Amino acid sequence: MNNLKILYEDNHIIVVVKPVNILSQKDSTNDIDMLTIIKDYIKKKYDKKGNVYLGLVHRLDRPVGGVMVFAKSSKAASRLTKMIKEHDFSKKYLAVINGKINKKEGELEDYLLKKEDGNTIVTDKNHGKISKLKYKVVEECDNYSLVDIELLTGRHHQIRVQFASRGYPLYGDQRYGKCDNKQIALWAYSLEFVHPVKKEMMKFSSFPPKKDGWKMFNMKL
Repeated sequence: MNNLKILYEDNHIIVVVKPVNILSQKDSTNDIDMLTIIKDYIKKKYDKKGNVYLGLVHRLDRPVGGVMVFAKSSKAASRLTKMIKEHDFSKKYLAVINGKINKKEGELEDYLLKKEDGNTIVTDKNHGKISKLKYKVVEECDNYSLVDIELLTGRHHQIRVQFASRGYPLYGDQRYGKCDNKQIALWAYSLEFVHPVKKEMMKFSSFPPKKDGWKMFNMKL
């Protein structure tokens, strides 16, 4: 992958757009991943010898595309991680869901548990972790809805499970929806955080390509 889309870069952070079906970091498949791609880019651009430091502070599921920030120093990594832990880091997503929600905006709250098989289930407060998100229906087309989502917690498969458990699985979700061989319509379109060193408010956005489930909508927020 040579066409790395960079939204911002300085000595401390690099903000990029992760394409769909690319790993955030290497796993047992040994398929190409964003950490390796960006490290190779930094190594070549700055002619760096030896290992390149790059901190992964948050992840996107393999089939999900969108905006990600990586830390280019350990100081930036620890500060960004702290922001995420303390919920001072805003992540917003777009999703296409099956069906039309009666309540066009609101908050979803569940207790989620990640199982050993990699699936996440809705459970109770004695077994799961509290999981919250805010949502707003932006557009509707046929029996699909385009939803703007702000994550208030960052649990494994949170958006997918919280909507699917209410009868609104995401378009193309092979795990929690229908096995229809479509590309999942979930995209991290906005990141907002205070720069870990410069202390300036940073905001970045990127929208999904108008194909697959996205082509039904204008995506004008």
